[in-house]
Order: sequence, then structure tokens, then C-alpha cells
Amino acid sequence: MKKLEHLSEIYSSYDTFVIDLWGVMHNGISLNDKAITATDKLLEKSKKIVFLTNAPRPSEKVRLFLKKLNMEEKYLKNVVTSGEAAMQALNENRFGKLFYHLGPSRDDSIFYKVKKNKAQLENSDFILCTGLFDEHEDDLNFYKDLLKNSTTKTLICTNPDLTVHRGQEEEYCAGSVAQVFESLGGKVVYFGKPYKEVYNLCFSNEEKVLAIGDNLRTDIKGANNLNIDSLFISNGVHRNEFENQSELEDLLKKYRVEANYFQTDLTW
Repeated sequence: MKKLEHLSEIYSSYDTFVIDLWGVMHNGISLNDKAITATDKLLEKSKKIVFLTNAPRPSEKVRLFLKKLNMEEKYLKNVVTSGEAAMQALNENRFGKLFYHLGPSRDDSIFYKVKKNKAQLENSDFILCTGLFDEHEDDLNFYKDLLKNSTTKTLICTNPDLTVHRGQEEEYCAGSVAQVFESLGGKVVYFGKPYKEVYNLCFSNEEKVLAIGDNLRTDIKGANNLNIDSLFISNGVHRNEFENQSELEDLLKKYRVEANYFQTDLTW
């Protein structure tokens, strides 16, 4: 894995840049100026940019969020979310009809077309997990108690991330609840990185692609699954897990992934 000082050193080798949002382009509160500059330069060079995020909401909702962070419209042509992929499956009743929504009400947009099929846990065909309830956002034991008698149902996880940093604060994501469900013996179906299905919405086999992300479990593992090159942003979700490049190399081995390059922040 090569330390990359500037994206400008390698950009010409790729047609398409699949870039993670949270942890690369923003921290949940403000945009990363260096990453915006890099994205701007790629657009100037007529490169295709796809923002691919494990957000449990339709793509349009994420576009609106990015605009609130003052991201300009010109960057928002291609925004793909794990929620968008999951929503297609929900609308097709792929896992049954009646679902129990496990997650905050702000994620309700993911099932707006089939909201009449929302049910109580005991009456549902499957569980739709978009995150944690606001009133139980720090207590994974709550979900162990909630789900212990529902392991015959399938849990649909619309965000495989375990945690994310909002500013300096770390928060659990839906992937943590999915892990709890699996520990109980339940079956989980994941939508989003690192699973291949979501990448079909991003690029074709003819494109030379560089994946850029801060999460080894999702962004970099997804790139490995697709056999595409990757750039790991180290000042993201794993920033407290290593202190130097040697430990960073060991961290990748721990997560059983490989990256072609790394940067502290996405920098042109």
C-alpha cells in the first residue's frame, strides 16, 4: 500500500471515482474542504464521480442533506445509497409483505411506497433495520432483548456500517444491530457496501474505477470484492485504531483487506 500525497498523481489512470460520503466528504456536521477541492478537480478533468454511501434513505434525501451542508449541485449528479437498493427490494415484496421497522422515524422515507405494510414485530414477515431507535441509540442490549424471540424472521440491514463519527462523537449504525441479531442465530440480508449488488448502480465493467473510502469493512472490502483499486482515507472511522504506517498495514491485515493507496484526508 502506497502513501499517496496527492490524488493528482494517479487520477489519469481512472475513468470513474466511487467516493464514500461520511468520513471522506463530510463528518456529519461540515464538509471536508480538501475533499471538495479534489472532487472539483476531478470534474474539471471530466472524470465520472459517484458518491456511494451506506445511508438507509433514498438517494434524494441524501442529496438534500448534502445541500444543507452547502455542497454545490454540480457534485450531486450521481448519488447512490444502500437505502435506494433496499427500497427496490421492499417495493417488490422480495422478503414478504409485512415488515417491522427497527430504526428512527427520520428513515421512514425508505418505505413510503409500502408504508401500509408496516406492522408490529410479532405480526411481521421480516424486520427492516435502518438504524437504532433514538431513545436507545447507545444500548445494544436493548436490541438483544427486543429480537431474541424473532430469530425465525429475516432482518434486512440497510446500512452495514457498525459505527460512524458525527464530528468527534462515535455513533452506532444499523450494522451493529445486525451483528446482535446474527449473534442470536438470526439471518441478516445486507444492502450496501461491501456487497456487490449496490455497485451495479454505480458503474459498468468497461470503466476503470478507483474506490475511495474510510471504512475497511465496507469501502475497501467492497473494492476488493469487485476487484477494483482503492484509496483508503485513514482519518475516518478507524482513526483511533493505529498510530503509524506500520500499524496501519497491520490494521488492514486484521480486517483482511488490501488497499492500493492511502491518504490521511482526500487531497488533490
